[in-house]
Amino acid sequence: MISNPSTETPVSSKLEALLNLQRIDSQLDEIRRVRGDLPEEVRDLEDEIAGYEVRVSKFDEEIAALNDQIKQRKQAAKDADGLIKRYEEQQQNVRNNREYEAIGKEIELQKLEIQISEKKIKEAQYQIELKNTDIAGTKQRLEDRKKDLENKKGELDVIVSESEADEKKLMDERGGASQPIEERLLTAYTRIRGNVRNGLAVVTVKRDACGGCFNTVPPQRQADIIAHKKIIVCEHCGRVLADVEARNA
Repeated sequence: MISNPSTETPVSSKLEALLNLQRIDSQLDEIRRVRGDLPEEVRDLEDEIAGYEVRVSKFDEEIAALNDQIKQRKQAAKDADGLIKRYEEQQQNVRNNREYEAIGKEIELQKLEIQISEKKIKEAQYQIELKNTDIAGTKQRLEDRKKDLENKKGELDVIVSESEADEKKLMDERGGASQPIEERLLTAYTRIRGNVRNGLAVVTVKRDACGGCFNTVPPQRQADIIAHKKIIVCEHCGRVLADVEARNA
């Protein structure tokens, strides 16, 4: 079905709606600008703290595994010592040198097992000492970052509480302001805002220059803008040129 041209929204109304939306978004941008990098800093600190907590947990697991190894090695040394005593008793009752030497080799093997176990125990204990040192350092950094986070959150909460009502009111206004704007224009507006540094997608011509990039707008183009027969964008920055502000007399 072909739409009736007479029912189409005039270009002047479209531009007025876009200017109104830009006004609201600029106010929202200013509120968020006051917050600065605090929200990002808070998120970064939260991520850093989570990383330290994971590291401490991993150290705890590694220490628990090393303690299990120490326990197993102590038991192995104890079992080897028990075998040595039993073999030594058997040596007292051998019938020939061959049996004596065979049992002697078993005793040597068990003594070697004890030596290996003692070495492994010392290595594990040394590793535990190192990890405990790492844990202490990590926990200190963790506590420092938690204090930083608490301070940053406090700062952010104060700023947010001061502007929360205004932001909510503007967000409600924005919802209403965007309703009459056709989807195609709204999509273009959002894209332009994302591509420009100051968030200005819709501007007026001031003193013969684009209100966004400040490049000169030729007189004929200004006349076309004033006519409001079509939507015109700046040939330099791509912003929508909604109107031409009159010079002060």
